[in-house]
Amino acid sequence: MRIAYFTESLPPLTDGVAHTFTRLAETLNEQQIDFLVISPSLPTDAEPWRGRVIKVPSIPFPLYRYYRVGLPPIFKLEKILNEFKPDLIHVSAPTPISIYGQNYAFRHKLPSVAGYHTHFVDYFPYYGLGWALQAGWDYMKWFHNRSQMTFVPTPGAVSTLISKGFKGVQLWPRGIDRQKFSPLHRDENWRQSQGLGKEPLLLFVGRLVAEKNLSELVQAVQILRQKGYQFKLGFAGDGPYGKILKEKFPNDLFFGFIKGQELSKVYASSDFFVFPSTTETFGNVVLEAFASGLPVIGANKGGSADIIHHQEDGLLANPYDGVDFARQIEWVLRYPVRAKKLREKALETAEHYNWSAINGRLISQYETLIQNHNGRKVQSALGVPQPKKRRKSHIIRVQKSLS
Repeated sequence: MRIAYFTESLPPLTDGVAHTFTRLAETLNEQQIDFLVISPSLPTDAEPWRGRVIKVPSIPFPLYRYYRVGLPPIFKLEKILNEFKPDLIHVSAPTPISIYGQNYAFRHKLPSVAGYHTHFVDYFPYYGLGWALQAGWDYMKWFHNRSQMTFVPTPGAVSTLISKGFKGVQLWPRGIDRQKFSPLHRDENWRQSQGLGKEPLLLFVGRLVAEKNLSELVQAVQILRQKGYQFKLGFAGDGPYGKILKEKFPNDLFFGFIKGQELSKVYASSDFFVFPSTTETFGNVVLEAFASGLPVIGANKGGSADIIHHQEDGLLANPYDGVDFARQIEWVLRYPVRAKKLREKALETAEHYNWSAINGRLISQYETLIQNHNGRKVQSALGVPQPKKRRKSHIIRVQKSLS
């Protein structure tokens, strides 16, 4: 089985999509499955699958220049893919390289699938594009319905897409590395170096952008501090909203983009995780917090609502409601014994999200789709099903740049 992927997000980007593809690549390598990735991002030498990535030219994404949109050099890509001979195409966003990937599948009569990673349309109101919501959903539906299946990370997102007219929607959740994220990484010396005494540290991890509903977090923190609650905020991430946060909270902690052992330590050395975002399709950071032993205060909308069990492993606030978000944070600050029970349950919840099992099910769905597709092609051509000839394992390792 050979699979060609098209995605804008790979390491060194640190978002959830890049993390998801990293863990998928690891599973593919473990199972000795041939794959190729077309992307404007090129991982560092630390990634053992870096040689499978074809880097394409790109331009900055207009609304957020941290991301780049890939531009397919059609003739060169056509030659590379023809040599690779994929059995299936997997695309990840409605961008030029993914649309090219779907078109390649059409031309060569291959099955294709799409990953649904981001509620792009939900971002529109935050950038003054609320008037384009329907057009946005129409475009997303057009793109995803060009593939046989769309893989979605949570049951809530599955229901949303089906209600919008998306076809072939399947569940593909996310997992967590419980060695990387663990309470064992807590570091009291680090807490002291950050000026933390007994006061709790409330952590946020993610891009510092408006669509993470950070204005509700600002409102909640101001309410609680006016009531006299003592705590520190910690922000791991960066983005245009960071300037506003630093103006509002000059005495709190801003770590910037961190990863690896430093990120593991910051998670485990915090006390609670605050995540007001309503636009998540999953929320990998929620699982990272759970595995680190942190109860999560999140919004009762989007991916967080599918992961957090209210008053069991975390708390859910009304979406877009800073007052209620403050109320939920106040609950964990006022009742430390109850918060300890949330922490214990959070660790239990994290145990259910195993990357190997999750990606193994995805690969099984690939195999079924390829078999069914090939069976239909043979039956159509010959009138009766014929067994598919098994090709010898063939791994193409590439280290090229098409920029």
